[in-house]
Amino acid sequence: MKKLLLACMTLCAGFVLSLAVQAQAQAGELQKQLTGESAIEQISKKGVIRVGLDVFVPWAMKDKKGELIGLEVDVAKKLAEDAGLKLELVPTEWSGIIPALLTGKFDVIIGGMTVTAERNMKINFTNPYYYTGQGLLANKKMAAGMTLADFNKPEVTLAARMGSTAAVTAKKVFPKATLRLFDTEPAAVQEVRNGRVHAMVAGQPLPAQQALASPEVLIAYPDQLLLEPIAMGLRKGDVDTLNFLNNWIEQVQAGGWIKERYEYWFEGMEWQSQVQ
Repeated sequence: MKKLLLACMTLCAGFVLSLAVQAQAQAGELQKQLTGESAIEQISKKGVIRVGLDVFVPWAMKDKKGELIGLEVDVAKKLAEDAGLKLELVPTEWSGIIPALLTGKFDVIIGGMTVTAERNMKINFTNPYYYTGQGLLANKKMAAGMTLADFNKPEVTLAARMGSTAAVTAKKVFPKATLRLFDTEPAAVQEVRNGRVHAMVAGQPLPAQQALASPEVLIAYPDQLLLEPIAMGLRKGDVDTLNFLNNWIEQVQAGGWIKERYEYWFEGMEWQSQVQ
């Protein structure tokens, strides 16, 4: 009886050990598969990082030579340079930029994208590399005598870029106003200039810089409607690429590089002479 019991215990122990070895092997294969499919692994093999971004001032815009310049272009170039990679910029309509990332048209979004719960359900975000705020740019004549609270009325029409957090902010801060959405921020700015809408909600520094450029037509309200974290977007399940990008962000933040480029593009206008 003792021999039978001992044999059963030995058999069970062997079975448990076999399961443990099998589980470890499966975990190893899964890890190997995830590593092989990570964006950073593919980027390393090709020697090229593809960055998705939309064209809007001053994050990314065309200079007089037709080349892209701006804060996010600087960030993408610095990232590629530090990693010893070639850079491929992939301009993409904002409304379709997340689907384009998910279908593999580029490796990462570096385009002034704010972190939201809705977006985070679809993609992963890095740690924020800077923060920006939402502001209000108004037609000076139409907004004469109006306080910020006066824009929250049914007879007031506001503009914002489709798919942006500015549109969400406009609905939240001015729920009674009529909201019109546009594919691009320049189109929304033009509506404000032409007096077809009272104002537009947009991420800074667009409101402040547009008002400085055209003080006779436009006015920017000093109120900060919302403070937003800006981060890079990447496909879910890619821990290696997330780790790489977070470490890089921490390095350039610690060295003051992000702060210096942010001040150049957001707080000054020296770059304006370069733009078309």
